[in-house]
Amino acid sequence: MITAFQLAKIIFTGAGALEKVPETIQMQGLKKPLIVTDKGVVKVGLAKKVEDILTAAGIPYALYDETVPNPHEKNAADSYDLYTKEGCDCLIGLGGGSSMDAAKACGILATNGGPLGNFRGMGLLKADLPFYIAIPTTAGTGSESTCAAVITNTQEEHHWKMVILDGRLLPSVAIIDPLLMTGLPPAITASTGMDAMTHAIEAYISIGAMEYSNAMALGAIELIFKYLRRAVGNGNDIEAREKMAYAQTMAGIAFSNGGLGLVHSMAHPLSAFFNFPHGFANAVCLPTVLEYNKIVCREKMATIARLSGLTDLGPYPEDTAIEAVQRLNDDIGIPRTITGVAAQIGATADSKDIEAMSKDALEEVSTITTPRVPSFNDVVGLYNKCW
Repeated sequence: MITAFQLAKIIFTGAGALEKVPETIQMQGLKKPLIVTDKGVVKVGLAKKVEDILTAAGIPYALYDETVPNPHEKNAADSYDLYTKEGCDCLIGLGGGSSMDAAKACGILATNGGPLGNFRGMGLLKADLPFYIAIPTTAGTGSESTCAAVITNTQEEHHWKMVILDGRLLPSVAIIDPLLMTGLPPAITASTGMDAMTHAIEAYISIGAMEYSNAMALGAIELIFKYLRRAVGNGNDIEAREKMAYAQTMAGIAFSNGGLGLVHSMAHPLSAFFNFPHGFANAVCLPTVLEYNKIVCREKMATIARLSGLTDLGPYPEDTAIEAVQRLNDDIGIPRTITGVAAQIGATADSKDIEAMSKDALEEVSTITTPRVPSFNDVVGLYNKCW
């Protein structure tokens, strides 16, 4: 079987990597980036760090800071309007996955036109994005290393997520500086960390997995089991932050090449319908979907169990893997149910939407590579078990 493996052109990782921003712009002969970020990143001073570095290098810039969690098409349109108005010629996505995906969406409009819904699916872009630098400030989404962008469509009766997959969405440069992640609140560290864990596990058990993606996925799984609790418990633990930064990028590379599965297919409707943060949506579904999948991937689940650090794997290590994931969720404060997540984040989740969400989940591109083929009734049942 012939496989294809794609990466960002350059990935800088390590404390102080942010200083590489001016160099990467100047080497391309570019003049003015648009920084796409959100109010939270601005408020805590992380945007200013990038602005100061650019100013010191004599590089002008424009700033768009209206990105929302679960970014929508208006974020793309408004940032693209600013990109054009300010005469920008490159992009910087700064923040979590929302800001990096919004930057990708802006880039799509800049070189491919719109509407974005025309590109939902795989390999539908016609032109490369402008030069794009991805700078994550959380350790979870992996958007800095993926060929994916997820944008919420708000134009219909119920919101739904457009998953755009294309090799042209890979950043030109990824800059992963763990110093930008120190001090993140425990809840954000937990949810984004479990997002990375879900990426890694789903990539590993995906029917699209290959040796390259498996190596990245397994490396990420081991790091997350070892360091996520520490990162949640002490946001200034620089070793834990750096290891989680590596893990999220490795997990992103793994799923960008190997695919995802039903956890993501179920999580996206949870975010679209109830505005759940993506990491929480993944985390709450992961143990239940692994229980569903285990009959078709027992050996891989046993490998996950061995990486968890549990010493007694018992006669059914596939069950131990699920137990290890659930223990990790419990230890870092992830609720066990959808209603529990809703209560924790102040959202409202209504079970009357289960059938509509199940329909959307089955149509998700991630379902293509899930290891066990689900029926509509299967997905309804899984949502009910998670409820």
